[in-house]
Amino acid sequence: MSRETLEWLNKNTLIGFTEKRGTAWHYRRSLQGTEPNHYSGAIPVEDVKRRLFGWEAVSSPVYVESPLTGGLERAPDRRAYLRSDNGYILGYFGEGYEPHPYDEWLIDKIASLLDAEVSIGSAGLLREGAVAWVSVEVPETITTPEGVEFRPNLFGATSFDGSLTTTFKRAVTNIVCDNTMGAGLAESGQEIKIKHSRNSKLRLAEAREALNLIYQTADRFSAEVKHLCETTVTDRQWDAFLDAHTPMPEDKGQSRTLAEKKRDTLARLWNHDARVAPWHGTAYGVVQAVNTYTHHEQTVRNAQRAERNMLRAITGDIHKVDHATLATLATVLDDTGLMATA
Repeated sequence: MSRETLEWLNKNTLIGFTEKRGTAWHYRRSLQGTEPNHYSGAIPVEDVKRRLFGWEAVSSPVYVESPLTGGLERAPDRRAYLRSDNGYILGYFGEGYEPHPYDEWLIDKIASLLDAEVSIGSAGLLREGAVAWVSVEVPETITTPEGVEFRPNLFGATSFDGSLTTTFKRAVTNIVCDNTMGAGLAESGQEIKIKHSRNSKLRLAEAREALNLIYQTADRFSAEVKHLCETTVTDRQWDAFLDAHTPMPEDKGQSRTLAEKKRDTLARLWNHDARVAPWHGTAYGVVQAVNTYTHHEQTVRNAQRAERNMLRAITGDIHKVDHATLATLATVLDDTGLMATA
């Protein structure tokens, strides 16, 4: 990974509560001579505003070159949004676009949702600042009787490039592997989406009720972990899951080679990796194997792993991975007729 990428991540991602969760992945380490991006406790709101959100998205008209005159003509009903500090063009939109400034929507509105001061666990910018997120966490890490350590959080994200609507949702950070997981592993997580349009508003009372807020996430996730840890997955069922999750092509070639590599990696995680093996033989171990593979082992194309993982957390794609894993496993356990609980 290039020094430029490390410098960008150091300046544009902030990681809090390291005394509780440990340091984040190597690509988030601070570089010599730069301001550290790790905090032992909560990240001060002032630091997020200063280090990440200390600029504005400025609206500007759009001009195009006329093929007839060679001069510039203003594009009707189109505006660009640029960073006030460096002039970077974040995105182009119609006149009906309603901007959601990061400090207002990802700090002030989250504080309103919680009716309290926010304790920020992580925050950052992606795509040159066109995408931003803030994660609010409880101070203490929770450990279930099954040995699963996690941190529930309320996650907010928005963009200035049109890639996503403003989103607030419940999520979980799995400490053992620094992975993001859905608050509800087996089903779609609760979330609120607000479009960037003048008629779309965040109704705080409705949002609080729908999200159930951060503190109820712990009970829900703990209950699901307990159920999954009590669901036995035998070696034969694991093999059947691999066949369903990553089928082996009959013909030799690149597809077969890639499938073999993926299956071998998943088997290594399942049997030997410290992030997965403690729950070997259970449905939770299967979820851990696939989730850890997706975060840490899967080939990344046209992006850095750090950016890819965070974008998946923001868009909810990583939660879809967990849901799909459990759906496949449920089919396998039903088909084998060996579904059992410890």
